[in-house]
Amino acid sequence: MTNPHTPPQDEPTVLDLYKSVTKDWASFFNFTRSLWDAGRRAEINHALGQEAAHSTAEEFVETLRASHFPWRSLLALAFALAAQVFIEPPNRQATFALALYLMAAGAAVWAYFNNEWRLPALPAVWQTPDNLSTRLFPLIISVILALIAFVDFGDGLFSLTNTFLWVISIGLLVNGLWLKTPKFKAAADTETRRRKIIWIVLVLGVLGLSIFFRLYKIDVLPVEPFSDHAEKILDVYDITQGKTSIFFERNTGREAFQMYWTLLIANVFGTGLSFFSLKLGTALLGILTLPYIYLLGKEFGNQRVGLFALFFFGIAYWPNVISRIGLRFPLYALFAAPTLLYLIRGLRTRNRNDFLLSGIFLGFGLHGYSPFRVVPLLVLTAIVIFILHTKSKETRKQAVWWFVIIVVVSLFVFLPLFRYWLEHPAMFGYRAFSRLSGVEVELPGPAWQIFLSNLYNGLLMFNWDNGEIWVNSIPHRPALDVVTGALFVLGVVLLVVRYIRQRDWRDLFLLVSIPMLIMPSVLSLAYPGENPALNRAGGGAIAAILVSALALEGLVAGFGSEKKRAFVAYSLTGLLFVASAYNNYDLVFNKFDANFRLGAWNTSEMGQVISQFRGKYGQTDTVWIVPFPHWVDTRLPGVWAGIPNRDFALWPENFAGTLNVPAPKMIIFWNADLETENALKELYPNSVLNRYTSATLGKDFMIFMVEK
Repeated sequence: MTNPHTPPQDEPTVLDLYKSVTKDWASFFNFTRSLWDAGRRAEINHALGQEAAHSTAEEFVETLRASHFPWRSLLALAFALAAQVFIEPPNRQATFALALYLMAAGAAVWAYFNNEWRLPALPAVWQTPDNLSTRLFPLIISVILALIAFVDFGDGLFSLTNTFLWVISIGLLVNGLWLKTPKFKAAADTETRRRKIIWIVLVLGVLGLSIFFRLYKIDVLPVEPFSDHAEKILDVYDITQGKTSIFFERNTGREAFQMYWTLLIANVFGTGLSFFSLKLGTALLGILTLPYIYLLGKEFGNQRVGLFALFFFGIAYWPNVISRIGLRFPLYALFAAPTLLYLIRGLRTRNRNDFLLSGIFLGFGLHGYSPFRVVPLLVLTAIVIFILHTKSKETRKQAVWWFVIIVVVSLFVFLPLFRYWLEHPAMFGYRAFSRLSGVEVELPGPAWQIFLSNLYNGLLMFNWDNGEIWVNSIPHRPALDVVTGALFVLGVVLLVVRYIRQRDWRDLFLLVSIPMLIMPSVLSLAYPGENPALNRAGGGAIAAILVSALALEGLVAGFGSEKKRAFVAYSLTGLLFVASAYNNYDLVFNKFDANFRLGAWNTSEMGQVISQFRGKYGQTDTVWIVPFPHWVDTRLPGVWAGIPNRDFALWPENFAGTLNVPAPKMIIFWNADLETENALKELYPNSVLNRYTSATLGKDFMIFMVEK
């Protein structure tokens, strides 16, 4: 390993040229004259080479801090918090809020240039060359096994044989490329160990609070399933019947990860094929994301950034709601976070093993949730940005090699779905392309205009409006709470300023990742009303909350280490944490819950009625539900009753056929369906009709009983 502070042999890059030209007006005019003056061009080339050979120390110097009280920082924070408060519905004052945010941005820049509010220094870069060594034998065997598995995946099903070959091929590939690196363990004195223990307890405490937010009331929030859940339950049921699909084609197609995960949860916790199994499974996936959020915070700053990011992400309304819905939504963030963590860390440390891990998570992410398909493009973007900012020709070559590693490893992991894609390209891409290209409906306008409008609305989702999809959000409110939203805006401002001054590729990548991670929502061109969507933009929560955590760390560090100031800093942090936790608790457990109950149909109560019928008569074959427009999905009451594979629908044209079925019979229908009521009374004049009073206002339904 070389000295991390020893720059490699460098040569000028495009970025170096940009820095040289824009550092002052004289340099800019000198550059413009060089366009037609060969002599000046030669001078510029020579000076550029000299600058590239001596890397600036600014990238390795600890961030400067002011000695005075950071009142400008507090002023910027106050303006930003006030602005976000005025954006909160229902009494929004957009113009006033915008003016406050502009003042907050100005104050933040003012604080930056007075060394009051500086973002934490990025971790140091390691210069560890990769000699491109491999173990040839396991690599050859891995390719052979992968090809055999690829052929066997042709029927679109996992089997013991092809799954075993696939897993072994991945293991051999990683073994053939993995570098054995020496581990250094620094000796720690008693004080260092004590601080480490305190820090671990603190992190575990924040993690425990996050787990509480993710699992509290998971049995009743959300209270009812909707049609997508019926499709998922049927997919999981298919697995129990031996149909081990690679891609589940029901309801326009779904990747397989959640189906097998739900079956595992159902078996481990004994919860069966139920709505609760779906919710518990996805809530646990959201929890599994949290350690990577902490590690990403460390990678973009330090331990305290990691802790702040863990707190904000753990309690946040956005990732909390999409994790407890019971659908594939949290899989986007779950795999995007480690993919980006190992990618960024690999590019910083030049450690090939990180790229192997990044490729593994990238490949598995493609088996999760379709919006994750934007992440390969984000990985490519990171590599390009890194190369443009790198002076060393050797490092640029190695970056291409690292990218190839990520591609190959992810392709091995993606292999089953890749085979399915080749066999069924239309089905694999249908769900995404139906929203992008107007397969089902015509685009409501020129594609470029819709895209720009969607991008504008998507970027506003963090602080203004997160869309109108009530099943996974509170319609028309910001995606972030007041504290996190205010810090996000200030963090973006400070990142832009620092990038302009220091040109570190990681700052630019973090900024670029924000619009890219919400792109699956933005690209809903055929249905612009579905943008923004918290679920399809779920990866954006990672970048947004990282930016907020960086801003808070910069604010706290600006107070310095003097005891009185440190007390003020941590007291302020505590107040912000309490306010954020209270805000997010209210959003999830009060506002979202109440709004969801108003929109969801009470299929659980119908399931209870069906279960009571079974308890009394010993069967449910003579129970039916009459469909009605925009009412219940007639498969869901059966899920509640423990019958996941039956649709209880009885259409009006089939009423007469029930006459040949022996009693007892029970028919459930919507309370406003008078045609059904009259038709059934005509068929069964001696029947009993009761109205079931729902616990939710406006959700009553009718129970038509035929005892004889």
